[in-house]
Amino acid sequence: MEAKCPFCGLPKERIWFESTYSLAFLDGFPITEEHTLVIPKRHVESAFDLPPDELNDLFAVVGRVRALLKKKYQPDALNIGINDGAAAGQTVPHAHVHVIPRRKGDVADPRGGVRWIIPGKAKYW
Repeated sequence: MEAKCPFCGLPKERIWFESTYSLAFLDGFPITEEHTLVIPKRHVESAFDLPPDELNDLFAVVGRVRALLKKKYQPDALNIGINDGAAAGQTVPHAHVHVIPRRKGDVADPRGGVRWIIPGKAKYW
């Protein structure tokens, strides 16, 4: 646990799903309703610094969160992604996976999805 990490020591009331090694909670700065973060309980900067059992658990929880969001809120689709390092946009140095519900019409043209992180290269069609 890192003393200044906003994800270490989360209040229990923020956590809506928990497994042996991972936690899920609503993003504090959501880009859509029900935007959820899945994190390892152990503080690591990159998910890929986790041993295989913890990494497998992290992605199993991502799958479970996806299923729960689809069942409860019926989004049309989801974006699931990781910003792995500062140059990729990671601002909290605790590994986390974004699970972002999407709805038809939330943007004019969703084609390309995560490719839009570099706008000049997103549109390939």
